[in-house]
Amino acid sequence: MRTSLSLRVLGVLVLLLCPFVYGFAQTTDLHRVSNTPRSDGNGYVMRYHLSAPVDSFEIIQPAPDLIQMTLYGENIDTTGITLPEQSNILQEVRLYKLKYGYGVDIYLDENIYLKSNAYFDQNGKDILVNLENSSQIELERYAQQFLAINWYEELVEDDALNVNPPDSAPVSASYNNVKNKLRFDKIVIDPGHGGWDPGSIGYKGVQEKEITLAVGLKLGEYIEEHLPDVEVVYTREDDSYLGLAELGHFANLAEADLYVSIHCNSFHNPYVRGAEVYFLGLHKSDAAFEVMKRENSVFKNEVDRELSEEDLLVYELAHSGYIATSEKIAYMIEDQFKNRAQRKSRGVKQAGFQVLFEASMPAVLVELGFITNPAEQRFLTSEYGQSIMASALFRAIRDYKVEYEQKQAYNVSSN
Repeated sequence: MRTSLSLRVLGVLVLLLCPFVYGFAQTTDLHRVSNTPRSDGNGYVMRYHLSAPVDSFEIIQPAPDLIQMTLYGENIDTTGITLPEQSNILQEVRLYKLKYGYGVDIYLDENIYLKSNAYFDQNGKDILVNLENSSQIELERYAQQFLAINWYEELVEDDALNVNPPDSAPVSASYNNVKNKLRFDKIVIDPGHGGWDPGSIGYKGVQEKEITLAVGLKLGEYIEEHLPDVEVVYTREDDSYLGLAELGHFANLAEADLYVSIHCNSFHNPYVRGAEVYFLGLHKSDAAFEVMKRENSVFKNEVDRELSEEDLLVYELAHSGYIATSEKIAYMIEDQFKNRAQRKSRGVKQAGFQVLFEASMPAVLVELGFITNPAEQRFLTSEYGQSIMASALFRAIRDYKVEYEQKQAYNVSSN
């Protein structure tokens, strides 16, 4: 009896102590988010289907069509999660992995007025979001008390906006020794599209030309401030249009050391995302060819024929040095996008862009992201997101400039 009793007591103690011993390692599975009409017909209810309760949560509604939630818990697992499909009520649910849990953006149709609040279900695990019918005036007044959260500020490294090299970096130590020798001292920045040509049209009507101009001007400001010996030449500084033939001629007249054309991508699938960097050459994939056709088609009335593989081959033979340099810079830009700006990279690719073909100098074309993806569109239209991408471009250009001048100085001293 005593042995049986002791074992029973030990079992109870183990059960009591388990939450303390294992609690911090317990994983909460968020495997589904669903949306159903309320039983009284006065709105809708969203449910977070959870295997265990999160530590806590917060909900705000900073705009009539935007609800933001923070789910606190270090071990929330969303692997294989099922999200509700787009409807005439719910446009999108997007999750952002944070250090302390998850951020959630819930986008409603802009013509629907639903006021939100949230609470734990009776089962103690699931979170219910009540979306109750409201008037436009009431909802707009309610939303004014909240400030929208920019999840990207927490996702991106703190130093991603820093455009100065670290004091300990070899780049910084050698820069002053080479800057007066053979120099990289002029760059052409081409903010894609402009004027009558809006470029791609993104989520909620955002125009590519507005983003490319903003990022291009920021890039130029960083160069002028931190590389004062480099002259910046813009193909446009306002909402104007410069034809394709003029772009190439303009760049060549400038006799620049680098040509950077800035663009945004688009696709019919709103979930496709990521940045791409192109340099001129024979297109190596169907995806690169589709982008090439889209960008070149804007100028179809100005160009008598499309670039053929023979055109590109002749160019490659004549300008192999430019292409090799362009490829190197493209990979340096991609590294900054991926490892410092924390953007999804879709890689470095070759494509036959007419604008790169026309420029007789190292040249790259950058696709900052997909403005048809709601999350990337919000990032690229924000002041913060534009600064992140411009600073990433700047750091790649700065690092290449220093490397180039070191090499030139070494070649001169060797002779």
